[in-house]
Amino acid sequence: MKLAHIKYIYFLGIGGIGMSALAKYFHRLGKQVSGYDKTPSAITAGLQELGIAICFSEDVSIVQDFNPDETLVVLTPAVPKDHAQWNYFLTHKYQIMKRAEVLGLITQDTFCFAVAGTHGKTTTSAILGHILYTANSDVTVFVGGIVEQYGSNLIGTGKTVTVVEADEFDRSFLKLSPDLLCVTSVDADHLDIYGTAENIAKGFNQFAEKVAADKRFVAKGIPIAGHTISSTENADVSATNIRIENGNYVFDVRYFEEEIRDLEFGLPGRHNLSNALTALAMAKAYGIANADIKLALKSFRGIERRFSQVYKSDERVYIDDYAHHPTEIAAVHQALRELYPNDRILAIFQPHLFSRTQDFGADFAKALSAFDEVALLEIYPARELPIAGITSSWLLSQMENKQAVLIEKSAILETIRQSKARIVLTIGAGDIGVLVSDIKKMLHGSE
Repeated sequence: MKLAHIKYIYFLGIGGIGMSALAKYFHRLGKQVSGYDKTPSAITAGLQELGIAICFSEDVSIVQDFNPDETLVVLTPAVPKDHAQWNYFLTHKYQIMKRAEVLGLITQDTFCFAVAGTHGKTTTSAILGHILYTANSDVTVFVGGIVEQYGSNLIGTGKTVTVVEADEFDRSFLKLSPDLLCVTSVDADHLDIYGTAENIAKGFNQFAEKVAADKRFVAKGIPIAGHTISSTENADVSATNIRIENGNYVFDVRYFEEEIRDLEFGLPGRHNLSNALTALAMAKAYGIANADIKLALKSFRGIERRFSQVYKSDERVYIDDYAHHPTEIAAVHQALRELYPNDRILAIFQPHLFSRTQDFGADFAKALSAFDEVALLEIYPARELPIAGITSSWLLSQMENKQAVLIEKSAILETIRQSKARIVLTIGAGDIGVLVSDIKKMLHGSE
């Protein structure tokens, strides 16, 4: 299929973070873009401001004027199979593709940096994209989050270079055509898709084999051949002389036989330092100058819901993060303890997916118990139906932390008011993010 022949593009699930980036991309190319989403959001409002028409009902009359020969329908897995518009498109023989397939077509015609990993994809993609963009590369960057200094999940307008997140969910990354790739982590996740951790590892190896070993950058310890990266030990690319100055990391890098001194990076946590190191390695492999890389790392401001400092005063600090896997929660805890070693921390967690909670119940319990206080919300189901016996109460019963409680979303503000913790953390990939502004307003008003 040739995208050049397509005039209309209709997105089923246009409000998703990945779908909306594609919608913006095709809108910039001059395609007639429109779409459906279940509910209005800040993302859909932003798309509408660009002139993209969005409907919030399944009414098929809205889509009946599209010519099947000139229209591409892009689908997200979140759309149910009984969706009226989807079934209309199926019945009338429209061209329908998953988001990953469309992204794959785009990468065929560009020099593609593909960033894979069960954790770290979004941040690493954003850092790498920021480096390339500030170095005046002809790049477009598709990010699975809103990058702070751009206010968007799409960076640049380039036509010859792309940076994409290589998503392991549903084996989507196998649709891509990378030229350089990295693998930041391979942990058990999405067992509803893969079944076993061994199958996940096989999937990542299959993805890595899309390029030669000398075109891969892999976190040290992952059993995939490629250049190794580490922020804690010797590797082909490693961080050394790490210290914290004025709240920022300052460090040196050994890039094979070359040494780069005194880089600065503002995102806390060793996991973010590893993300920055991976982005640096990819950029240098492409030929970006050290001076441009140093400037970009120093100026990178982060991504919404990735260790976002929402509020800070002498009395309270509020951090919000998308962490939804035990490894990610442990990384957030490490970053907070490094920044605030003597302060009490309240973590408010919304589990995401019944299957993930079931698969990693013991690991979630261990990671969460490391905080001083924990408030658990009910599990956010997303695309799943409930699993008998798998509830937040079940998860709570496995925790050793005696300061852990189960609360309703409506009780979050009062829980924060009553807590003695100076550091407040909200974590999860469900709808807990919509409460961030209310929490921020409450903290402002209480001091």
